[in-house]
Amino acid sequence: MAQTEKRPVLGILGGLGPAASCYLYQMLIDHTPAKRDQDHIDVVISSRASTPDRTAFIKGESKEDPFAIMEQDGKSLVAYGATVLAIPCNTAHYFYDRLAAALPVPVLNMPRLTVEKAKALGCRKLGILATEGTLLAGTYQLMCEQAGIAWAAPEPEYQKNVTSVIYDQIKQGQRADMAQFGAAVHDLKRQGCDMAVLGCTELSLVKRDEHLGPFFIDSTEVLCEAALRACGVEPIGFAHTPV
Repeated sequence: MAQTEKRPVLGILGGLGPAASCYLYQMLIDHTPAKRDQDHIDVVISSRASTPDRTAFIKGESKEDPFAIMEQDGKSLVAYGATVLAIPCNTAHYFYDRLAAALPVPVLNMPRLTVEKAKALGCRKLGILATEGTLLAGTYQLMCEQAGIAWAAPEPEYQKNVTSVIYDQIKQGQRADMAQFGAAVHDLKRQGCDMAVLGCTELSLVKRDEHLGPFFIDSTEVLCEAALRACGVEPIGFAHTPV
């Protein structure tokens, strides 16, 4: 009997939070050109919702370092067969370099991929909608500088709105307050941004639920595309309109 060719396996280091991980998995299914179960990619998921809050650690409000759990789960995914990893949490990419060095398989870098996609779409100044932890870590700022595009973050009063949408609304299973969200977006446009990144996977749910337009680039969509291609599948159904 001929040996079955080994297929790539995507490992999702999830639970950061659970709704965002679930959304990524559903997105992978929706954007795969499949006519039968076997046409979908193989996926293993870790959803350790008890992982300490990344933003609280980055801001120094908590001494609970999430990295040990992320590393343990990453190694467990590899042991289970994962050949490439995706982390559907932008803030967790604060630990990206350490995690990538600790694991024997590639780890997709969602912020880098997202900024590269924004530049390819013609973005000249990217607004950053993200957690306070991601902003403090400078994750997207660094990627923008490396890509050679300008960036802006909401002024503090509007960043409070973004934080509230993420923590008080989406993470609690509620719809986003679009007045709060819209005020932050207006501030980015006032600063000259021609595109804004949904740089928190909870904000990807705002795009899904509120049907946001082409001003926004969704980090979860970018991660999904990259994950499918890393597993040998050409995604379908994504519509990226150049700005």
